[in-house]
Amino acid sequence: MADELRDRKVAILTTDGFEEIELTSPRDAIQMAGGITDIVSPNQDIVRAKKGNDWSLDFDVDVPLDRASVDDYDALLIPGGVINPDKLRVNGQALDFVRAFFNAGKPVAAICHGPQVLIDAEVVEGRKMTSVKNISKDLINAGALWEDSPVVVDQGLVTSRTPDDLPDFNEKVIEEFAEGKHAGQHA
Repeated sequence: MADELRDRKVAILTTDGFEEIELTSPRDAIQMAGGITDIVSPNQDIVRAKKGNDWSLDFDVDVPLDRASVDDYDALLIPGGVINPDKLRVNGQALDFVRAFFNAGKPVAAICHGPQVLIDAEVVEGRKMTSVKNISKDLINAGALWEDSPVVVDQGLVTSRTPDDLPDFNEKVIEEFAEGKHAGQHA
């Protein structure tokens, strides 16, 4: 597993209020598989994590969103938490960035509340997905084929429910990111 993602670069799109483990666990798995990760954010310098209801650590922003290009990345990861996706889903630049990955056929992974960003990017219709139950109706209403499973994969789109599902999520993230572009991945 150490070289599956060698020379693959992954953008982690986030802003303040992401669930810490939903960024660190998949990021560490990607790096252990040889991938390179960048935290991409509308914030210029740092993003602040949460552990449940409490603020936790600050993380450096590697690339401000206004300087990020989908052409520089092979895949996209969107961590959840309640605040992070709620802020990103109303940021036009973030939504354009997400759509660009789908238009390029590049794999995308989102966990917990992260798929809310995909709803507003208008890329969920007809796609098999899962999420935290709190947003299941939102996904269904946006046309997604929602199911209550630890992880769901649909042509390069990887979604998962909660931190409890991170082992399954990380495994599928590595697999789909290693496969690269998917013909069925589109906006």
